[in-house]
Amino acid sequence: MISNHKIQTALEEIKDISRIDLALYTEKGKAVAATFAPEGDMEHAVTSFADSMAESQMLAGYHFFKVIVEGELEYILLTHSQMEDAYMIGRLAVCQVRNLAAAYMEQFDRNNFMQNILLGNMLVVDMYNKAQKLHIEQAERVVFVIDLERKKDTTAMELVKNLFMTKAKDFVTEIDEQSIILIKDTRDMEGDDALSGLASMIVDNVQSEAMMRVRVGYGNRVSHLQDITRSYQEAKMALEVGRIFYVEKDTIAYRYLGIGRLIYQLPMTLCEMFIHEVFGEEVPDVFTDEIMTTIQKFFENNLNISETARQLYVHRNTLVYRLERLEKTIGLDIRKFDDAMLFKIAMMVLSHMNYQRSQ
Repeated sequence: MISNHKIQTALEEIKDISRIDLALYTEKGKAVAATFAPEGDMEHAVTSFADSMAESQMLAGYHFFKVIVEGELEYILLTHSQMEDAYMIGRLAVCQVRNLAAAYMEQFDRNNFMQNILLGNMLVVDMYNKAQKLHIEQAERVVFVIDLERKKDTTAMELVKNLFMTKAKDFVTEIDEQSIILIKDTRDMEGDDALSGLASMIVDNVQSEAMMRVRVGYGNRVSHLQDITRSYQEAKMALEVGRIFYVEKDTIAYRYLGIGRLIYQLPMTLCEMFIHEVFGEEVPDVFTDEIMTTIQKFFENNLNISETARQLYVHRNTLVYRLERLEKTIGLDIRKFDDAMLFKIAMMVLSHMNYQRSQ
């Protein structure tokens, strides 16, 4: 149900205006919130009133009221005052608590509805009927999965909710203990840069406020409710593929996974056959940190020897010597495009194989 803190705040605001004390109990007589300390044990009086047919009653100086939400008795409200307005204020307080509870229940239903969509648990016909009842409109959306380095706590979840749930068109939910899911309405976000910027903003805020490393993966834009589950699966795959091929990145978009997405779906037997064809029976043990840094810079500079040598602070001939030595060992001259492409794919396949074995 709605948090006791929110109810307490609402009762205190009513008291500040009316100067009348209020208390709220469950139908079983358990105290929920109050602006004063009732005298004696109120449990019996509250439960007796809850079992009665009356909607309001005066007893021992207290006005008792029933708070009924969607046909169900949720709370018993008490007002304590000798003022003539105590009854009227009590009725107004009942309306306020009822509205708070109804709003919470609607939000819970909306959240539960989106969870079922993400998991693909709803028929399309039922989906649109329910969406209409919950006032959820058709819109362009993208699913962001926020992956946490440790099991999430309330700080991270509340932070994400505060960032996005001020807008009724966005949804923040959870399905497991390791991630937070944002279903973002993107009608006012044009271009891929806007999505990338939003993902980076989430990373920066959660890392600085919750003090934990996070990675954000997101899927493609979808326009229909039944396609939200596809965007969710894409976001999850972006994170999974990112763990293998893009470890240094904190934000990963499904549409930019490139060849990594294809390699990720290859069976291990096919990967092993490919590696044997490229390197032979055993992968050469030459990939030191120096060699890997050299190769990475060489690829980043589009096979440009002069620019790579400048960024590595080595002489051009030193770089050429390293590449020639690598060619003699692995049989590939990565200065040539075809060999460079083959080597790049082989290294990604090796990363995939190592990751799968570690799992």
